Amino acid sequence: MNDIWWQTKGEGNCQLVLLHGWGLNAEVWDCITAELSSQFTLHLVDLPGFGRSQGFGAMSLEEMTQRVLEKAPERAIWLGWGLGGLVASLAAILAPQRVQALVTVASSPCFTAQGDWPGIKPEVLSGFQQQLSEDFQRTVERFLALQTMGTESARQDARKLKSAVLSQPMPSAEVLNGGLEILKTADLREPLAALTLPFLRLYGHLDGLVPRKIVPLLDEIWPNSRSFVFPKAAHAPFISHPDEFCVQVQALRQVII
Repeated sequence: MNDIWWQTKGEGNCQLVLLHGWGLNAEVWDCITAELSSQFTLHLVDLPGFGRSQGFGAMSLEEMTQRVLEKAPERAIWLGWGLGGLVASLAAILAPQRVQALVTVASSPCFTAQGDWPGIKPEVLSGFQQQLSEDFQRTVERFLALQTMGTESARQDARKLKSAVLSQPMPSAEVLNGGLEILKTADLREPLAALTLPFLRLYGHLDGLVPRKIVPLLDEIWPNSRSFVFPKAAHAPFISHPDEFCVQVQALRQVII
């Protein structure tokens, strides 16, 4: 059986699992690991099929979450970005006794726009799936550029994301398509409403993938959660605003210890 890549670093008395987004790997956290490792023991993960976790095909959200749960510490804060936010959220739903607190970053319980719900148009996600089979490299680069668009440091931030992608083995088109299928079909709005554990949601005001319009909607249906919007950030606030991002995560630690 294939194993997922997992690295533990830091000496804090609080465990923190970090889950990256679609198309990427754990190297995206490089800009915040030094700061956070002074207060947390960090668990850096390449999701199945991404980065150094090679040898996996496309997976369902539940299959992916179960593989991460198998290696995760008995109790930890789970922090997930984008697709990783869905994995962290499902872990909190399936195994709440193992999730001390949940943090989602630029993530949505339902990425696809439907009815009155704001999100990515289904045809855009389908278009990405089609383009992957035609021009793999260009599609991934386009997706990375979308994640930083509008920020003051957009070009520099996009370079950091691209560097993280290129530093490790690329996921296969099958794995990337599987990830897009999760983004297209997952809907955790209702099950997450039942969560009673500490739940922090972090957003970028300029995010073109997770619209800020979902923030007040989720504030209403998830009154037990707390939201924070970085005013000048897009889809990767930990890259564009690492210090402010760490302040939010460290404040959560104070609440639970």
